[in-house]
Amino acid sequence: MAEANILVAHNQFSCSVCLEILKDPVAIPCGHSYCMGCIKNCWDHTDHTGVYRCPQCRETFTPRPVLHKNTMLAEVVEKLKKTGLNPRPAQSYAGPGDVPCDFCTGRKFKAVKSCLTCLASYCETHVKPHSEVTPLKRHKLINAIGNLEQKLCAEHQKVLEGFCRTDQTCICWLCADKEHKSHDTVSAEAERTWKQKQLGDTQTEIQQRIQERLKEIEDLKQTVKSLKRSACIEIKESEKIFTELIRSIEKIHTEVIELIGANEKAAVNQAEGRMKKLEQEIPELRRRNAELKQLSETEDHIHFLQNFQPLCAPPEAGDLPSFTVNTEISFVAVRKAVSELKDHIEDFCKGELVKITKTVNEVAVYSLQAPEPRNRAEFFKLNEVAVYSLQAPELRNRAEFLKYSCQLTLDPNATYRELCLSEGNRKVTWRRETRRYPDHTERFESWPQVLCREGLSRTRCYWEIECSGGGAYIGVTYKGISRKGWDHSCLLGYNDKSWSLDCSGSSYTALHNNNHTAITAPRSPRIGVYLDFNANTLSFYGVSDTMILLHRFQTTFTEPLYPGFWLRYYDSHVTICQLN
Repeated sequence: MAEANILVAHNQFSCSVCLEILKDPVAIPCGHSYCMGCIKNCWDHTDHTGVYRCPQCRETFTPRPVLHKNTMLAEVVEKLKKTGLNPRPAQSYAGPGDVPCDFCTGRKFKAVKSCLTCLASYCETHVKPHSEVTPLKRHKLINAIGNLEQKLCAEHQKVLEGFCRTDQTCICWLCADKEHKSHDTVSAEAERTWKQKQLGDTQTEIQQRIQERLKEIEDLKQTVKSLKRSACIEIKESEKIFTELIRSIEKIHTEVIELIGANEKAAVNQAEGRMKKLEQEIPELRRRNAELKQLSETEDHIHFLQNFQPLCAPPEAGDLPSFTVNTEISFVAVRKAVSELKDHIEDFCKGELVKITKTVNEVAVYSLQAPEPRNRAEFFKLNEVAVYSLQAPELRNRAEFLKYSCQLTLDPNATYRELCLSEGNRKVTWRRETRRYPDHTERFESWPQVLCREGLSRTRCYWEIECSGGGAYIGVTYKGISRKGWDHSCLLGYNDKSWSLDCSGSSYTALHNNNHTAITAPRSPRIGVYLDFNANTLSFYGVSDTMILLHRFQTTFTEPLYPGFWLRYYDSHVTICQLN
């Protein structure tokens, strides 16, 4: 009961602005009392309007009332303070993110309601007049919100109560009668009701999408698990297959070694048997030679004649036949055959690896599909962009190309006999004399062409070429290009196995399968070649800081590609530039 009495006393002698016990109390003409500092501060903020209101009953005064301290009320308040009257109302102060009460002075309490008519926010104490004073009861209260000035029309300073559907903006009713008079205008409440339905539809669609995404995530998780399990199984199976393949190659290796060893042993045994017989025959021949020498030196004619016939008789039928010794015997031919076997296996493996790579690359956790159009606008947009594409970003300067530089060397076994290799097999020159290259199945017999040793696949590669002395054709080819005869199908770019750029004239020409594409571009002393095997593109550039694209082939590569050159004139040469 005592606490209730104290609370009643507090409410009767507290300022409705600061919610504290009255300090220097004053009474204004309507009868309500305030701290002198609180009411002065409140009216000072509205002094520019010339109209002064009571914070509780909202009664207006003109001119501004003169304030005098209520001495009797001040004495009563002082006596109550001495009796221990100083409880705090059960309200919380405004913190970060809270809306403060516009009528609290000093430390402000948290606002609980905002008035769209007054455009002010009130704590529990200061909002009471809106439920007690009849004129204030007609005001529209909402849960406390900040930035109430945004609810006013910037031009007319009136409350925004309408909505213009034509301009899609909030308006006051003066705007509706003036600037938006011919527009489609409705009340804000009506527009809210209509948009609330749209909001509900959007929420439903979002919820549906959330469920779809959750299902897609679960499907992807299961797919990833399946993919990992499948990959683990295939890795193990591949290891078994490659182990068997290595064993097969090791078995062939062992058989070749054993074959060479057995052949060596048989030949050595044969030679040693022959040497033994020869060594056994030598003492007998020496004995007969001694007897013949003795017979030739005898002075007894009768003795000479009697022993001549048996000593000079021809060799017996069982003597060794004559033979010729091969002093240059070797197994070089075997090494050549083994080397060719290695080349064939490597070429076959490279070709098969390209097929395997394409097969592996086709395995994907998901595939991108264009979404189904939901309305007419999206349908037309879908027609503008029909498919999704994933492409590597375009390289912008030489520094980015150099990240993919590769080391290339010319292959002496694939070099025309009149071409001379130098500078570590990175430069080729067409001379008039024939070089003494050994016979090889990969050598170009009739055309001055040469290929590199390295086959390129499964990656991005970049190299640069310098031509002089008349120019040359720069290109790439499958290893199966023809090397024999004078047919033009042997030339780079004149068949379906090769692609080239003719750099021998005043302009450039791109060639593939005997199809020529003329290119108009300034001459460049250095040509850059960029191969993106997985993207199936081969690009030629005039090398400079900006890298001028001369031509790009877009095709489908199925085998490793070997860089190559065709020299057009005597004394012309091509150099593979050192980039590292």
